[in-house]
Amino acid sequence: MAKSKLVRANQKIARSVVSGYKAIESGVVGGYQKIQNGVVGGFTKMTDAFVDEFLTRDGETVEDAKQRLAAEHPAPHGHTPHK
Repeated sequence: MAKSKLVRANQKIARSVVSGYKAIESGVVGGYQKIQNGVVGGFTKMTDAFVDEFLTRDGETVEDAKQRLAAEHPAPHGHTPHK
């Protein structure tokens, strides 16, 4: 009888610890993803503005200019360009 109470108590503690860990993990990962999305989004806006202002040709979209530039200047071996 005493052993089963101890087992139940240990299981309850284990569930609490796991649930607390998952909550912390979720908060940390979610926070990191928000920061990452903000940084990547800001960088993309900045590069799009630069390409639009200085590298597009008449009637060419930013995406078309990026594709043209990637074709004209391939990335060094082993590197892939960012999209």
